[in-house]
Amino acid sequence: MADQVKFWFDPACPWAWMTSRWMVEVEKVRDVEVDWRVMSLAVLNEGRDELPENYRSFLQKAWGPVRVIVAAREQHGQEVVKPLYDAMGTRIHPGGEKDFDTVVAESLADVGLPAELAAEAHTDRWDDLVRASQNEAQERVGDDVGTPVIALNGSAFFGPVMSPAPKGEEAGTVWDGAIALASYPGFFEIKRSRTADPIFD
Repeated sequence: MADQVKFWFDPACPWAWMTSRWMVEVEKVRDVEVDWRVMSLAVLNEGRDELPENYRSFLQKAWGPVRVIVAAREQHGQEVVKPLYDAMGTRIHPGGEKDFDTVVAESLADVGLPAELAAEAHTDRWDDLVRASQNEAQERVGDDVGTPVIALNGSAFFGPVMSPAPKGEEAGTVWDGAIALASYPGFFEIKRSRTADPIFD
């Protein structure tokens, strides 16, 4: 039986997108099955007064795709989460689309979901569910992290942050190492300065 991996993402985050593409590769070469869940950079950064104005504006926009994914999940089932994330992420990241209303509308059409769901981007009716999913991730890794969060067999961690996403057996090797580190109770952090932007290929 495949190991169940929980993967929390914000569709607006390019680094989460890179890690998600790695997880797609990992599923091909390791006996794992991913349960895709939302988290929110907007929720994560609430109350942080030192944020630049352009990032605040981005966070306000970032609510939309998360809300729509949660609404789609609630109304059409968990199985729509990954295809909808794939459609949104492809447009936002390699596609470079900055208008998230366009992203949402076109992604819903791609996945065959009702166009009316796009309106959920601009309502807070799903925000409690967004926050609940966010809290579930943070309960596993704490507050001093970003997106994505990965959990497996009682271990959880933020990231890994990498570019480009490894493919094939190399993706499996990186997975093996990440899980080995995360499974050690005393492990907290491994990091080095980023020398590349997200490389979408």
